[in-house]
Amino acid sequence: MTDMRYRLVRMTGRDPHEPHRSATPLELLFDLAFVVAFGQAGNALAHAVADGHTGIGIWGFAFAILATCWAWINFSWFSSAYDTDDWGYRLITMLQMVGVVVFALGIPTFFASLEHGGHVDNSVLVAGYVVMRIALIVQWARAARQDPQHRPTALTYAFVVGIAQVGWIAVAILALDVIPFFVVGALLFGFEMLGPVIAEKRFIPTPWHAHHIAERYSLLMIIALGEGVFGTVSAVAVLVESSGWSTEAILVVVAGVGITFGLWWTYFMMPSAVVLERFRDRSFGWGYAHAFLYAAIAATGAGLHIAAYVIEGEAEVGVVGAIVAVAVPVLVFTIVWFGIYTWLLRTFDPFHIGLFLGTVALLVLAVVLALAGASIGVCLVVITLAPAVIVVGWETLGHRHQAETIARLLAE
Repeated sequence: MTDMRYRLVRMTGRDPHEPHRSATPLELLFDLAFVVAFGQAGNALAHAVADGHTGIGIWGFAFAILATCWAWINFSWFSSAYDTDDWGYRLITMLQMVGVVVFALGIPTFFASLEHGGHVDNSVLVAGYVVMRIALIVQWARAARQDPQHRPTALTYAFVVGIAQVGWIAVAILALDVIPFFVVGALLFGFEMLGPVIAEKRFIPTPWHAHHIAERYSLLMIIALGEGVFGTVSAVAVLVESSGWSTEAILVVVAGVGITFGLWWTYFMMPSAVVLERFRDRSFGWGYAHAFLYAAIAATGAGLHIAAYVIEGEAEVGVVGAIVAVAVPVLVFTIVWFGIYTWLLRTFDPFHIGLFLGTVALLVLAVVLALAGASIGVCLVVITLAPAVIVVGWETLGHRHQAETIARLLAE
């Protein structure tokens, strides 16, 4: 296989049932570019909220994360079906990484224009996004030329992506104000997301690999969770600098790591690969909804960063605002996770209601404690217990329910 890298390999599609298929070193390298994008978006959100621009910060964050996730999703599904790992594929992947980095560099300017009002400066964002998408069009064009069986599918992908880029360039040139920008942006994202649905359902589906794609999504989940670790370090560094290693600093360390660990543990309870392998048509709801999971996780890290600003005394929001900034993303993660789980297994487990209500109760308690004057460290520890409810529930009873449900599904 190694010598095949030194010549172009015919892109005919990979075996969707290939044994031991895992992420490649190139895919892992590609993912590193998204560390920057997640970091820039989370940092910009934290700054916006700390400066009192919460509403516009949330909208800007949602846009930046959606664009980031969508670019990653498109690359990952293509690579799951057509990764040749030859020099041509590698160079085009490098070009996509350049686009990701340029996109990430445009996030601060984009947020600044939102906060100042007037027209939205998304020129650098669009430049990076278009570079990513042109590279993807080249990949789909190559697949269309070399894989006749999937040519209509590949051409549909290339056509939709190409038309959407014309729209994004027009948006950058027109320099729209905030509300028109988000309206047009939502329409363009909607158009792009219809592309895979049309291509995969109208024509012969691409040969993506269920276990490979599940692993790819889990790897990006870990990258997004890195924002939680970064936010924890930011908050604790401020505490240590101001008062040394106090009880409060230790509580924040335990809470920040605990929240991140709890979200990680919760996510990996989902039996994505085994279900997608059997029910490939469930991939759209599963794959698209992950963008909200990634956004919630990155926002949780931003919330911990906001807590650092509050501790430092450089935020318009107080302790209550900082705790809400962490609790709300954890709540969103919980809602989306249960939604994806239910969609994937097509079953409703009453046991989940108790787990969900227990999680929500602890998140509400953390906000109530903040209102009552409790410290940030204590409130964050309470938030840490929220995902722990789901973890304990799964480890005691949930795993048995899941095993029974999967056995029933696979027997259908």
